[in-house]
Amino acid sequence: MARIDKLIQAMHQAGATRLALESGERVVLHTGGGARPVTPQPVTLDHLVQLVAEIAPQDNPEVGTTEGTHRFAYSAPSGAVAITVVRANGSLRLEATPAAAIPKSAAPAAAAPRSAAPAPAVRAAGGPALERMQGLFAKMVGEGCSDLHLSAGNPPLFRRHGDIVRLDDAAALAPAQTRELLFSITPEDKRARFDSEHDLDFSYEIPGLARFRCNLFLDRKGVGGVFRVIPSQIATAEQLGIPPHVLTLCDLPKGLVVVTGPTGSGKSTTLAAMIDHINRNQPVHIITIEDPIEFVHPQGQALINQREIGNHTRGFKAALRAALREDPDIVLVGEMRDLETVEIALETAETGHLVFGTLHTNTAPSTVDRIVDQFPSDRQNQVRAMLSESLKGVIAQTLCRKKGGGRVAALEILLITPAVSNLIREGKTFQIPSIMQTAKSMGMITLTDSLFDLAKRGVIEVDEAYACAVNKQEFRALLDRSGMKLAA
Repeated sequence: MARIDKLIQAMHQAGATRLALESGERVVLHTGGGARPVTPQPVTLDHLVQLVAEIAPQDNPEVGTTEGTHRFAYSAPSGAVAITVVRANGSLRLEATPAAAIPKSAAPAAAAPRSAAPAPAVRAAGGPALERMQGLFAKMVGEGCSDLHLSAGNPPLFRRHGDIVRLDDAAALAPAQTRELLFSITPEDKRARFDSEHDLDFSYEIPGLARFRCNLFLDRKGVGGVFRVIPSQIATAEQLGIPPHVLTLCDLPKGLVVVTGPTGSGKSTTLAAMIDHINRNQPVHIITIEDPIEFVHPQGQALINQREIGNHTRGFKAALRAALREDPDIVLVGEMRDLETVEIALETAETGHLVFGTLHTNTAPSTVDRIVDQFPSDRQNQVRAMLSESLKGVIAQTLCRKKGGGRVAALEILLITPAVSNLIREGKTFQIPSIMQTAKSMGMITLTDSLFDLAKRGVIEVDEAYACAVNKQEFRALLDRSGMKLAA
């Protein structure tokens, strides 16, 4: 059963004259009384490409991935419809009209009826394999898991509260079975890329449930995949407990703000909440560059254009260069992963734009060193000078296990004051933690103090705080002064 079948059924039940799906917009039913949105979130381009691929005529599998207008008939369980698919200027639109409502003279002459013959092997995986994948995703969300792991030789495994767990007695997956499951949700235009590169990132959405960040890989046993759940609803800054001093960074007219932390520490969630805060309060133009798009931002006060690496642009540096000509106020760079991207991000921040980016560092002071160290030694003094002017704040976060289940982020916050700016310019980043200790009233806090506060308030166990601490000697000293003890 194709995923669009339920929408077509809703169209027939409502007596609607047309069903319209357009990338970046909510799904709409057109009735005699006007247009009525039927989904809470906009449909993404990737999701719409996948929907089209499931019903496209077998003699024209490029429908939805190539520019132009395509028309064909489709027999849904609730009744036949005429489908029109238009791909132009990076957007995709699908319209379905009840076959009975179309005069025969208006029926597309070139429409190719959907064949009743079996689909090719890869597409056949969209049946039971697709249903099982969606069942695994539903279980993942229902059980409060963050990740799903599928690999040959193992049963489906989940990450819940930081631990890899089995949630049922499912048997180990065979290599062919694993490939069938994974390819049932992989966009057709990306399968060839995976077969040649053996690594692939994309996003997948189940309307009403969640979006998922997907990674496919090849190992010695065959194809594997890891899926991270991205909630359909963006958590607000207030729900995440982001301090007011951090939110003031969202009001800056220009500069660079970096959110750092290890993989899986919630950087994307924090950045999404900050962008959401701006979207709810400021009439500005925001461009996000992501790999892949994770949180989908609804229309608010801001104009938001979300671009995905591979689908909408070649890479971070190309998109960042192009953004300078697209009249942005704010640019979000999903990952500052190479020297050129960092360099362009700094230039963008210097030229009157507010830039948000991410890095994989454990502490705020080490973030400054990581940025500088990416440049050749003969340019590092120049980069320090640029950073001292452009960098406005660093939020370093670590996810910790909460008492009673769940996760909570310990935040290290560095706000750039004139004193910190001077230390960056002079290459004395090792002195930054001392300033952070004495500037708590300004909203700064070290990771050690953040972890200690969570343990003291009983949010996390003392041993968990100690395990997450980078400076364990300093954390032990805090415990000793407070009379708190480690269990071990």
